[in-house]
Amino acid sequence: MTGGKCQMLLRWCAVSLLCLVTEAALAADIKSVRLWRAPDNTRLVFDLSGPANHTLFTLSNPERIVIDIDNATFNADTAGLALTNTPLTGMRSAPRDGNGLRVVLDLSAQVNPKSFVLPPNQQYGDRLVIDLFDQDGKPSAIDPPQAPSASPLPQTPVRSASEAGERDIIIAIDAGHGGEDPGAIGYGGAREKEVVLAIARDLKGMIDAEPGFKGQLVRTGDYFIPLRKRTEIARQHNADLFVSIHADAFTRASANGASVFALSDRGATSETARLLADRENRSDLIGGVGGVSLDNKDQVLASVLLDLSMTATLSASLDVGQQVLSSVGRVNSLHKSRVEQAGFMVLKSPDIPSILVETGFISNPGEARKLVTRSHQQALARSIHAGVKSYFHRNPPPGTRIAALKASGRLAQGPREHVVRRGDSLSMIAALYQVSLSGLRNANNLSDDNIRVGQVIKVPASSMLVQNER
Repeated sequence: MTGGKCQMLLRWCAVSLLCLVTEAALAADIKSVRLWRAPDNTRLVFDLSGPANHTLFTLSNPERIVIDIDNATFNADTAGLALTNTPLTGMRSAPRDGNGLRVVLDLSAQVNPKSFVLPPNQQYGDRLVIDLFDQDGKPSAIDPPQAPSASPLPQTPVRSASEAGERDIIIAIDAGHGGEDPGAIGYGGAREKEVVLAIARDLKGMIDAEPGFKGQLVRTGDYFIPLRKRTEIARQHNADLFVSIHADAFTRASANGASVFALSDRGATSETARLLADRENRSDLIGGVGGVSLDNKDQVLASVLLDLSMTATLSASLDVGQQVLSSVGRVNSLHKSRVEQAGFMVLKSPDIPSILVETGFISNPGEARKLVTRSHQQALARSIHAGVKSYFHRNPPPGTRIAALKASGRLAQGPREHVVRRGDSLSMIAALYQVSLSGLRNANNLSDDNIRVGQVIKVPASSMLVQNER
């Protein structure tokens, strides 16, 4: 064989080997399939051994979704998938010509499908996500499964003028993570998404039992909701406060204590706050939102309006956050004695005061053991409820029943605490809580009006009467 022919043969072999290697690298084995039902959609996740290209189309009579995946094989066991209360009635797969795979989803109702791929992260490898949205936001006679204490999302309430003075104060309760996003995995395998949903359900029950208040769960079960969608749900229900509940992890297992956060657009108040915010803001990357489109038609006007709204909203967030933090400190050690601030995406609602409660570090063995117990979950819910109630009894929104009771002098005000912030004075605190300056001095054994930042001031009870009727 001549030298030229040998070189050509070697080049052909090299190209063939490269093609084989490339083809092997792009091969995607479907290892497992996972399924979640949300109030308005069903999410199907294919766990892949590597990246893969796919196409999706629908067929009618009967309703089907066809997914073609290049150079893939199906090795997942789907016998255990809980198809009840979903539009899925079955799943089939078969090889296609050219080393491809076709997966067919049989449906009981029409849906609006959306598909996208997600790269590997700390929890998962490559994934193909299929979201099946109920048409027109309605489940077509399919009701999502609910735990006994959970309730489905009602239609957006419309407040008439006649109802304005009688309406309840609405608290949106957001249990962090869910579904595809488990949150932090703590000591002993404790999962954040399960712990915080239990606390959220307890908190809703306590708020609903309080005259003049109503709780609204943002997430009612084990499914994923994108961060921006969580604040949208709160707004749909005309929430007066958004409370996001978490039990996060940290790089050191020794980190412990509960915290309360409000939004900051200038920087975090501590390194812990920055790290936790960065981690929570990656939730959409873990759960997957398939791309987010923001419509900024007039950015200058929007920025001005946002700044005006956020100033009042942030002030209220810090205030209610301090009330909740002081209350939580009675049942759990605190990581910080003051409300911290960081750029949490879930807190960026310009018109709803919003706080994020870290109930503890699930990465801490001692705290993880407590967080999974029902008694501690209920104690945390009671403490959050007490802080929220205290704030709104002092600052009821106009047009609410609590505001009417306060205006008529029929609302009881029990003992409270105020943590001094920069710019506070004793006379300002007395005016804020509607108590006398002398009473404030006596309650705190103060010989003068000097106070310091971070000092806890005991606020004596007012003389208002309680209204027990709901």
